[in-house]
Amino acid sequence: MQLQAYWRILKRRGWIMLLLAVITAGAAFGFSKIMEERAPVYKSTINILVSPLRSDFGQAQAAKILLDSYVAWMDSNYRAREVIDKLDLDMDPGTLRSDVKIASEAQRLVIQIEVEQPDGDLANDIAREWAERFILWRNEENQKVRREDRIEASILDDPTYGLESPKKWVNTAAGGVFGFLIGLAVVFVLEYIEAGIVRSPEDVDRFLDLPVLGAIPPTDD
Repeated sequence: MQLQAYWRILKRRGWIMLLLAVITAGAAFGFSKIMEERAPVYKSTINILVSPLRSDFGQAQAAKILLDSYVAWMDSNYRAREVIDKLDLDMDPGTLRSDVKIASEAQRLVIQIEVEQPDGDLANDIAREWAERFILWRNEENQKVRREDRIEASILDDPTYGLESPKKWVNTAAGGVFGFLIGLAVVFVLEYIEAGIVRSPEDVDRFLDLPVLGAIPPTDD
């Protein structure tokens, strides 16, 4: 199909694609607003710096290797139970752990804790308490070794939270794209149905590639 034909279709039916894009984008935005008011999910993030007291290469490498074992120690039902008891939470360890993600970044010697909760302040409290559990444990373990062999842990900054779900503007954009694609499919179907219908001399020229020599005028009944 020539570009002129595409342009003719867009001028004639482009409004369908735009209308459906606006409708679906508006629906996605409205749904996201309702979910934001009724069931928001906030994510709190806190970073823990793991720092060896000895600055030589060997000790730094040892700290990097130990990061994964530190994450394993933190990501357990025992730690979840300690946080639940400390904050007097009404949930079981498995449920709490499903809302917590703990990962390490070896390059910076950082452990990151992410907590998702419907209450942002509660998410902050859980993240901070979880980090403090780890720091307390490291302090206890450091007492068992020489000072120069210790690996200390400290919180880099206070936990902060932000709205994790729903992502209002992402959902709106996705809804608009989805509606546009539906409109494109509708236009394609309509064009396919009408492909064999000849309504004007231009259609004869387009479909048969023949000049129109004459036309029968409509009769008045």
